[in-house]
Amino acid sequence: MPRAPGQIDRAKTQAILDAAAQVFGERGLAASMEEIARRAKVSKQTIYNHYGSKQELIRAIVDRRVLEITAPLMAPGSAERPEATLATFARFMLSAVMQPRGGAMLRMTVESAAEQPDLARAFFEAGPATSRRRLADFLAMETQAGRLSVDDPVLAAEFFASMVIGAHQLAHLLGVGKYYDEGQIDRVAREATRRFLRAYAPE
Repeated sequence: MPRAPGQIDRAKTQAILDAAAQVFGERGLAASMEEIARRAKVSKQTIYNHYGSKQELIRAIVDRRVLEITAPLMAPGSAERPEATLATFARFMLSAVMQPRGGAMLRMTVESAAEQPDLARAFFEAGPATSRRRLADFLAMETQAGRLSVDDPVLAAEFFASMVIGAHQLAHLLGVGKYYDEGQIDRVAREATRRFLRAYAPE
């Protein structure tokens, strides 16, 4: 079946998003669309036809990453096993911070925020804000089911995220963080989850 105008195939979509994540991570929000197109091996017009603007391209990059990170919260059966679900979510979230490309893109976004406030806002809304909302929805669902006792799911979601990535993310933003192996990431995720669930256990 022929593609509709402006539609590109999945391989090109992934190539564009991979190239854009790499270029934004290296050069910040001011990175050129020409460089992204060159690395993705597509024309600049192809990118604009599909995404419309740099802001929408950034949203697409972050949407893809957030979908990966929050997948455990929406997996079948996740609600019945909150400890395993939250620990997996924590591992995914911490791994994203610990990856050089993810950390570089966040750092460059912070550095570019004053000059590119709309793009920085798009990054925040599509990324941290969306992942926290999905976590808050999960905590509210667990509370309704009686497995947790969370009076303010939005605040609790912020507490959990801070326990998992707070100091690690700050260190990487400052360029002084160290990268954890899978065992270290798992230890942090499990410990944060255990303490969080103890704090919000039903009375």
